[in-house]
Amino acid sequence: MSTETVVKTTCPYCGVGCGVLASPTGPLSAGIAGDKEHPANFGRLCSKGSALGETLSLDGRLLHPEINGVRVSWDEALDEVARRFSKTIAEHGPDSVALYVSGQLLTEDYYAANKFTKGFLGTANIDSNSRLCMASAVAGHKRAFGEDIVPAIYEDIELADLVLLVGSNAAWCHPVLYQRLLAARAQRPEAKLVVIDPRRTSSCEGAELHLPIRPGSDVALFNFLLGQLASNPDDPAVIAARKDAPDLAIAAELCGVEPADLAKLLAWFAETPRALTLFSQGVNQSSAGADKVNAIINLHVATGRIGLPGAGPFSLTGQPNAMGGREVGALANMLAGHLEWDRPGEAELVRAHWNAPNLAKGPGHKAVDLFRAIESGQIRAVWIIATNPVVSMPEADAVLAALAKCETVVISEAMRAQDSVNLAHIRLPALAWGEKSGTVTNSERTISRQRAFLPAAGEARADWQIIAGVAVRMGWGAAFAWNSPADIFREHAALTGLGNNGRRLFDISGLATLTDAEYNGLEPTRWPVPSSGEGGHRFFTGGLGAKLVPTPYRLPVNATSEAYPLVLNTGRIRDQWHTMTRTGKSARLMQHLPEPFATLHPDDAQGVANGDLIRIESPTGNSVLRVQIDSDQRPGSVFVPMHWTRQFCPQGRINQNVNAEVDPVSGQPELKHSPVRVTPYLASWHGFLVSRTELGVDLADWCAMLPTGAAWRYELAGLEPPDEAFDHLLARLDHPGAWITLIDRASGLYRAALVRDGILLAVLFIGPDHALPAREWLADLFVRDRLTLAERRALLAGKPADGAMPEAPVCVCFGVGAGQIQAAVEAGSCSLEVIGIETKAGTNCGSCRPEIRAIIANAKALLSEAG
Repeated sequence: MSTETVVKTTCPYCGVGCGVLASPTGPLSAGIAGDKEHPANFGRLCSKGSALGETLSLDGRLLHPEINGVRVSWDEALDEVARRFSKTIAEHGPDSVALYVSGQLLTEDYYAANKFTKGFLGTANIDSNSRLCMASAVAGHKRAFGEDIVPAIYEDIELADLVLLVGSNAAWCHPVLYQRLLAARAQRPEAKLVVIDPRRTSSCEGAELHLPIRPGSDVALFNFLLGQLASNPDDPAVIAARKDAPDLAIAAELCGVEPADLAKLLAWFAETPRALTLFSQGVNQSSAGADKVNAIINLHVATGRIGLPGAGPFSLTGQPNAMGGREVGALANMLAGHLEWDRPGEAELVRAHWNAPNLAKGPGHKAVDLFRAIESGQIRAVWIIATNPVVSMPEADAVLAALAKCETVVISEAMRAQDSVNLAHIRLPALAWGEKSGTVTNSERTISRQRAFLPAAGEARADWQIIAGVAVRMGWGAAFAWNSPADIFREHAALTGLGNNGRRLFDISGLATLTDAEYNGLEPTRWPVPSSGEGGHRFFTGGLGAKLVPTPYRLPVNATSEAYPLVLNTGRIRDQWHTMTRTGKSARLMQHLPEPFATLHPDDAQGVANGDLIRIESPTGNSVLRVQIDSDQRPGSVFVPMHWTRQFCPQGRINQNVNAEVDPVSGQPELKHSPVRVTPYLASWHGFLVSRTELGVDLADWCAMLPTGAAWRYELAGLEPPDEAFDHLLARLDHPGAWITLIDRASGLYRAALVRDGILLAVLFIGPDHALPAREWLADLFVRDRLTLAERRALLAGKPADGAMPEAPVCVCFGVGAGQIQAAVEAGSCSLEVIGIETKAGTNCGSCRPEIRAIIANAKALLSEAG
């Protein structure tokens, strides 16, 4: 591929679906820019998208097929998968096998997996990690609309006069949309933003109102609004939907908010026809997730605030192609093309289109039940594709144990360094982003092309090719005789038009006749695209065609107790994605929040200080994390990011503590409300190590690793005496060179630096607590060709002689820290715009702007107090 080529593709992170311009600069590198012509982002990228060029190395990649850890040919590997699956089905029936797939797949890969499983293996035991992400939204849409339809589009964000942001830290999780929202509000100051979230997050910056509702109380809040605002109170459907609606006092008590704030929200919604509700995982990831979604939809339908410019319920999709997976039916309870088993004749349409007489007869196991069926031995062979369930599933240790005892575990994956891969009998190397080609569908139903701009790494293949290769060996070659993703897309598009005639709103049959050239050049296209007639942008205008669904309020399934008094809420952070197999490669993205952490309210931080290590325990597991004490955290709750894995911090995994209670309608697990307790982690010593050599994460009882670019940094703590730990770690750093050491046993201080020929190879600091020198200056020394005499002398002090210390960045795009921003305010810079001009902070992706505004406000307050 020419290094002068600019390839239009799509970002592989969240469901915003931003357009990306990739300019290959070599076989493992590319320049990255936002596509100004793409309607999702108009050229803007978040910090993760901007850093995509830093994640393209082959470090940690799975490059060759393996059986039991031994490299084999593709023929051997595919033969073995086909043999094992055929034998298992012959001995135990089709429901003894399963696939578990991912919103990271392209639509064509998703379609191939669904067709292979439901059509030819004869089982519906295929589910996706989208079950953890969007299943409640799907269930709510289907109950209200008869189909999984998102009625709003991104343009509505800019047209709305009132935006409710519910269970979504969009500033961090959907930052490009959040910046579109802020830009629109700057143009229309009268528009209002209300954030409904137990946590005060970065998304609250700039909001007119934050309602810190009690975890799990969303239904009570929206039922209250419905009871007050339904425009046709005598409609039987309205009566049924609002029968459990609380009054203001009861709603405020149930939600744990001030009645005056709830009354303010009611008044604003009542007077604002163009009201838009954006919701995401805080709504979906709940044992009442489907009811939360329907409570939101009920309010919009009953008040006519749907299907109109600037109005409607709008589910913000978590993964880049969760929507595409839903379109092809890659959830255990769905058929392809929005067809359903329980609607007469629709299964027959799929069976005939696929020529699949062995089509599964009904729904299969959803994610939680699927892994429980593996544990019980009901499922004996599982194929996991592009996901990491031993990190992301609830009760993750039980998932790990289930896979460890499973007779056959096959994994198709781009990464070898991934927790779940270690459990696989057969490992199949898959293409990564930048190498594969197909389509994805974003949150507003826009189909975009993801295009290859790099050669395949090693022997990696496209997921659809791997699936087809197994299908051929199992005797189904004619049904999987595709030559390209375009062949699969045309088959998929044609299915959406069968028996349709307007009955199903998802219809892209107008794309079923695309030539290969037209497919390759496909511009972003929002569905529906029927073969006859016109598509539409919005649905259910004024509520027409939508149903109200009764949603009685109920408490979360797992209540806190004296033994487990806190509520665990898991989520995402700004600069990391899922289980960090991609973002963890970028030293820049690792700098903002470099360790796994837990955020506690001061009232709940009894016996621990900010920066201490704490143990979080639940009935199903435990984790050890760095505590952040923050008054913006709701009392009685603890927030922990879900990204860290055994690859980065073995004790930093959190989902083993998450209960596996599920929503009875959607099957989505309760990832926002798990009872836990917190206790201090009583380490004998704390320390850090920076090394040019990667050393693994078994250096100490507690270890967190992060790349710094020129070296690896390890945060450490241990239970053995510090002198033993010091000797052990020096032994691990067995390099020839000149050691410089400082030991003060009485104070528990142990410091060492390893220098050879003027080049810094490693530094090790140990102390009695976490109050150790800042790491950034020491890490910066590893990029030097040679240390100066002054730098060598300052090594064991941990700071330069002049005291000028670098700091962790707030703006990772330009490496600007909080101190620089505060200094600029003290020098007279009084706004985000001026700070941007003087430091560049916040002028690229914009993801850091809420934090910059908070720093500016705090600095101004300090200046005011100082007089």
